[in-house]
Amino acid sequence: MTQSSNTSTDIADVQSSADTRQIAINKVGIKDIRHPVRVKDRSEGEQATIANFNMYVYLPHNFKGTHMSRFVQILNTHEREITLDSFKVMLEEMAERLESTEGHIEMSFPFFVNKKAPISGVESLLDYHVTLLGQIKDGVSDISVKVIVPVTSLCPCSKKISDYGAHNQRSHITVRASLKSSALKVENIIKIAETSASCELWSILKRPDEKFVTEKAFNNPKFVEDLVRDVSIKLQELIAQNLIGGFSVESENFESIHNHSAFARIDQNI
Repeated sequence: MTQSSNTSTDIADVQSSADTRQIAINKVGIKDIRHPVRVKDRSEGEQATIANFNMYVYLPHNFKGTHMSRFVQILNTHEREITLDSFKVMLEEMAERLESTEGHIEMSFPFFVNKKAPISGVESLLDYHVTLLGQIKDGVSDISVKVIVPVTSLCPCSKKISDYGAHNQRSHITVRASLKSSALKVENIIKIAETSASCELWSILKRPDEKFVTEKAFNNPKFVEDLVRDVSIKLQELIAQNLIGGFSVESENFESIHNHSAFARIDQNI
């Protein structure tokens, strides 16, 4: 009795076989795969986190399929540290190993900043949702970052027309910026959004801190339109410094006196 032994040369490579339908596929790959990574922060430290990846390449009309396992292999070789530079290398490697002229990577993860309460100084971590987005086409790559920053906004109209008090709400400011320099850190974008709001957020507040936050927001009312305009002004400064090429900024106010949100968005060069 003989035992058959298959080598890699014996097994058919179905993905690389020809396809006769003459239809190219814009994006093919893996979606929603979680993978452990370590992300550098501004303090030059590292955060161990779990990132969610989408990875796609362009598939020419004459190929039947792509090699899905290679996407995961690429992740395994880049898990030790993710920076703007290493993310770009991963993007280039994906296009090369998948033999494609175009590729896309989306990497989403929670990012934590250690913050001190404004009066008591008590420290706590606040989380932000960050996404790195990369595209490469014909050897030219473009990297952008998207950050969702939770803040407080207080309504100027409510303050003006009320004999006492004003309604406020938590808001999400979302900034997407096309990166031109690794000198720009996620924390820089977070700071821009937080300093443009009625007040920023903290995870832990003592009574003196809560008094500070309440009064600061009351003295700094912002419409949703004010939020995106003020953030936009600061992002335009980053364009002038050649740190970013363009941006979009949007704000969603989760209204406390309505069952709907208020929304505004500005796009520039993106």
